[in-house]
Parts: sequence; structure tokens; C-alpha cells
Amino acid sequence: MACAAARSPADQDRFICIYPAYLNNKKTIAEGRRIPISKAVENPTATEIQDVCSAVGLNVFLEKNKMYSREWNRDVQYRGRVRVQLKQEDGSLCLVQFPSRKSVMLYVA
Repeated sequence: MACAAARSPADQDRFICIYPAYLNNKKTIAEGRRIPISKAVENPTATEIQDVCSAVGLNVFLEKNKMYSREWNRDVQYRGRVRVQLKQEDGSLCLVQFPSRKSVMLYVA
């Protein structure tokens, strides 16, 4: 347990994950959508999510070969996830307008 407490929020494995299914208005909540359907977009890609996050100044990286576990379609279009850094080394927010995972998802959508 002490090992987990020593990990910094700036470590890449501590970045939040955003899968395209979280923002897809074609998905139901059970299929993985995490934001209201009125704010969701149609078939986003991981590359588009990465572009929007990096344009606003967030530290992001793309993992192309990752798949969302609830995604039944194995096409290349549905692959990938984006890792986004919310907190710095000292625990403070990277950008004040993004205090949570949901705020990032709503902005990207």
C-alpha cells in the first residue's frame, strides 16, 4: 500500500483514460457512454480526442492498440484510448478549468 501512495500524479500510468465510446452518441450508457447524449458526438476517434486535448494545452498521449472492454466492434476506427494528465507532480491541477475527468470529457465532446 505504501508503494501506491508514493506514486506521483504526474506518472503516465496515473493519467486519466478517455475511450471514444465515452463520448459517442450512438452508444447507450450500458455500452459505455459517460456523458449526456445531448452533449455527445457521433463516432469520435482517439486521434480526434487527442487533438482537442493537446490544442487546449493538456499533456496527452495516444495508445493506439488499446480497446475499450465493452466495445464489440473490433474495427480500427474504434481502437485507441487517450491518456490525459490532470494533476502535476505536487498534486495541483494542470489546468484550472479541468478539475475532473468529466469536465475533460464534456469539453472534448
